Amino acid sequence: MTKTTASAPVLGIRALNRATLDRQLLLRRSGLSAKAAVGHLLGLQAQNVKPPYWALAARLDGFTPEALSGLMADREVVRIVTMRSTIHTHTAEDCLTLRPLVQPARDRELVNFRKGLEGVDLDRLAVLARELVEAEPRTMKQLREALLVEWPDADPMSLAVAARCKLPLVQVTPRGLWGRSGQVALTTAEQWLGRPAEPVPAPDDTVLRYLAAFGPASVKDMQTWAGLTRLRDAFERLRPRLRTFRDENGVELFDLPDAPRPAEDTPAPPRFLPEFDNLLLSHADRTRVVPKEYWGRSWQGNQAYCTLLVDGFLAGVWKLTGDTLVVETFGRLTKAQREDVEEEGQRMLATLYPGTPYDIRFGTVVQNQPS
Repeated sequence: MTKTTASAPVLGIRALNRATLDRQLLLRRSGLSAKAAVGHLLGLQAQNVKPPYWALAARLDGFTPEALSGLMADREVVRIVTMRSTIHTHTAEDCLTLRPLVQPARDRELVNFRKGLEGVDLDRLAVLARELVEAEPRTMKQLREALLVEWPDADPMSLAVAARCKLPLVQVTPRGLWGRSGQVALTTAEQWLGRPAEPVPAPDDTVLRYLAAFGPASVKDMQTWAGLTRLRDAFERLRPRLRTFRDENGVELFDLPDAPRPAEDTPAPPRFLPEFDNLLLSHADRTRVVPKEYWGRSWQGNQAYCTLLVDGFLAGVWKLTGDTLVVETFGRLTKAQREDVEEEGQRMLATLYPGTPYDIRFGTVVQNQPS
């Protein structure tokens, strides 16, 4: 720990929790538009179709699914692989800037597929794949089959993954629209949005935006969020413009000087979040939201669960089964907490499924697993 870090004010877990919830629009619902919220949050996790809608229902006042679906239909937001090699819903503007920023991570990802790509000229693959998907949107299966004609000895899946890593491929609608179905078909961001990609940006502006949405945070926190390395230099360039703190373990945290840092006893209403919500994935140290005793409880194997926040922290999981919202908590709720969870559940259901009757059932309390 440096002398400067040692003298910085300490932010405890609850202080970090309330600050992050405020930036994430989860202490109180925001009046931002759906597009403004997607931009402020630097995108929404979108491995499946519904999570971005659930994420905004928890964060915005007056949100309707049609608000986000309309943006997607109008190509103002798109679904594309960006941070952590996962699909995110981004504004068109962020799609054209954040995707180039994280390109080094996509290049590193290709190392995992080098065995299946022996003898493949990746630059030529990128040219051919671009021609294919810009002629017409292609599914991954169609892309694999077309590229196999050129490289019949390569691994088919590796060829398609290489195309996805080398090119900014977006999922075209109707995939992602609320209440619609459609297989994943891909074209380039430039083709879909009708404009060229932006030059690779310096990370400094994105550091400031990350802190506005996820701060206070360490360098390692942002690297975890972005799936990038070597961001220390950007933070150091920005240091004169930032405030510094430290967590209870002495880790240096950076923040915007005028960013909200509410008192740690600020009320935090219950919130129903989708699986893989960025709130739970965007810090190296997740204890600001996930109590240590509940680490690993929001997924099992490759299956991730939708999560419930109570008093600002992970407190359980939930699912929609038929006409019932099933809530399973990791510990006992007080009567008041239970009533608040039911009220929030009813609000979430009314937002996303207006006019559809649902029951709310509390399932068996999920007990702590032995260590």
